Amino acid sequence: MSFKRIEKLSDAQIGQLVALYQNEWWTRGRTLAGVRTMLASSDVIVAFVEQGNRKLAAFSRVITDYTYKALVLDVIVAPAHRGTGLGRMLMEGILGHPRLRRVRHLELYCLPELLPFYRQWGFTEELGELKLLRRAK
Repeated sequence: MSFKRIEKLSDAQIGQLVALYQNEWWTRGRTLAGVRTMLASSDVIVAFVEQGNRKLAAFSRVITDYTYKALVLDVIVAPAHRGTGLGRMLMEGILGHPRLRRVRHLELYCLPELLPFYRQWGFTEELGELKLLRRAK
């Protein structure tokens, strides 16, 4: 199967993204209204759709100041397409994106079992004394 890269989702693809989110513990419960707001506030989107029917196969997004920091979020591949290289294509699409080339630090967070995947591109958990802090509502 072949895939086409896109940087903007159609209404149908936004619905498909919401459905993909329901399969993951870290995104379950996201709503259509919330996802629309999230997409409008995201700076860079890299996604892939099936070539023929344009159904969403993989998605990622970045929030950034375009100079010092960029946070890679929501790297997700549809279960039917896992193991096909789409995760790699998402990361290469982000890291090679012209609007992100000058950003000093690209950051993300992930589960320990995904560390080897992200290390391929130089991501490391070795941040000295730095700790992730979160305030939840």
